[in-house]
Amino acid sequence: MSSDVGAPVAGRPDPLPSPRAWAEEAWRAWWVVAAVVPLAMLTIFFAWPVVTLVGRGFVVDGRVDTGMFAEVFDQARTWRIVGTTLLLAASGTAVSVALGLPGAYVLYVCRFPGRALVRALVGVPFVLPTVVVGVAFLALLGPSGPLAGLGQSRTAIVLALVFFNYSVVVRTVGGLWSRLDPRMPQAARALGASPWRAFRTVTLPALTPALASAASLVFLFCASAFGIVMVLGGVRIGTIETEIWYQTTQLLDLGAAAALSITQLVVVTLCLVVTNATTARQERALRLRADASGEQRFAWRRDALPGAVTALVVLGLLGAPLVTLVVRSLRAGDGWSLEHYRALATTVGRALPVPVWSGIRNSVVVAVEATAIALALGVLVTLVVSRRPRTVLARRALRGLDALFMLPLGVSAVTVGFGFLITLNRPPLDLRSSMVLVPIAQAIVALPLVVRSMLPVVRAIDPRMREAAAALGASPARVLRSVDLPFLARGLGIAAGFAMAASLGEFGATSFLARLDRPTLPVVIFRLIGRPGEASFGAALAASVVLAGLTAAVMLLAELARPRAALPW
Repeated sequence: MSSDVGAPVAGRPDPLPSPRAWAEEAWRAWWVVAAVVPLAMLTIFFAWPVVTLVGRGFVVDGRVDTGMFAEVFDQARTWRIVGTTLLLAASGTAVSVALGLPGAYVLYVCRFPGRALVRALVGVPFVLPTVVVGVAFLALLGPSGPLAGLGQSRTAIVLALVFFNYSVVVRTVGGLWSRLDPRMPQAARALGASPWRAFRTVTLPALTPALASAASLVFLFCASAFGIVMVLGGVRIGTIETEIWYQTTQLLDLGAAAALSITQLVVVTLCLVVTNATTARQERALRLRADASGEQRFAWRRDALPGAVTALVVLGLLGAPLVTLVVRSLRAGDGWSLEHYRALATTVGRALPVPVWSGIRNSVVVAVEATAIALALGVLVTLVVSRRPRTVLARRALRGLDALFMLPLGVSAVTVGFGFLITLNRPPLDLRSSMVLVPIAQAIVALPLVVRSMLPVVRAIDPRMREAAAALGASPARVLRSVDLPFLARGLGIAAGFAMAASLGEFGATSFLARLDRPTLPVVIFRLIGRPGEASFGAALAASVVLAGLTAAVMLLAELARPRAALPW
């Protein structure tokens, strides 16, 4: 008898793979597709435009020439701009952390009636369009504002940056603080430590991962701010972001823009490295303390100081600019009027090629399209980077992939927008005249926010749930469908809110890509404030109120759908 029992017989086809083998192959193919599709989109619509723009600045007559980099950084103007960027970012970060720490305690550790509503209101400024924030502070601090004298100054920019980033600190630090085990500071108090010493020696070290993560994110957002600086400072108070815009659009100096873009990319990369490391530590802390709650009822005798600071920030810093924006939009001449809102149906004295209402309609349509694209890509990215592979090399690869998809968060939107124009202008991707270019650009900008909203929800899943499902005979695909996807669905609401709000307010890339006859509302507002006259500024105020109302409504609805397991930044 032959020993080759399982060998194929000559002339007969090889036996078909078993259903189990087919399932394993299909499962591996699914993960490959889930990783390749977002990577391809990021490569085509982010890496390619950015690398091409930077490359053109360093290629002269077909040769690589890095002399421009030395030339740019040999100028005093460049160092002044870099210094201003770092100073504004550091100041905005320091003030945001100092004011956000008591806010995190009051809104996430203390319980009081109406806390959910206050949390939602505090989160609105973060998603307001930067142009709207700039106009609001200009209305408050500008020449005709109630606090005239600070408009278009570094102080005004820092205040606007804190307004924009306060909720980042409150949410990030508060999410961890509310889950710290309260028995540790209580034990320190029982041993004779004062409340301040117990906070400094026990609570504050435990909050270090959240504080570092929040500070690095805020620094990143402050260093890459564009709309706020353009409205409140312009080129006169230049930062790296506005200088890239100036060198690209006004001087057509791609070499200088490329050198500055690389400098900005280095800063962004460092911030993302710190953010990823500290966020991972924070998520581990959240899982370890998921059952321990440090929440307590608000008591005036104990919590008066942080409560007063939080109230002043919410009412003064966050509320005053928005209230002033609304009030001034309702003033025309010496009385109350809806004249500025009626002007939204016109071209505002031919200052615009189309009525302002067209910009509102275009913004909503584009935002819906961009949100759909960002959610589709974000779900795939979240599922891939939330895996917990067994090998160290695979874990490092996933962390690198996670950081890669965070890059659009800090790379100049001006660089991305101008890069689109010089790369997607010929076959096979000639999209210059296509309106699909705007929602794609906005989706790429919003993608990091979508991933950051859903990823903590999936990572918070107890691994024992997957193990139990597998032990009961569920296939990997069924484990994904029955365990991961229901949790992922809980984060879709807040992710969609962030994506739509970011799209509604995106200005940097859209200012390059939007056609004159199809502008979005932020582009319309910026054009209006650049025109002289009360009518144009009044229409800009009214349009800003409409845009702020749209983004606030979107985020308030998304906040109601936010799962408790979501990392609250």
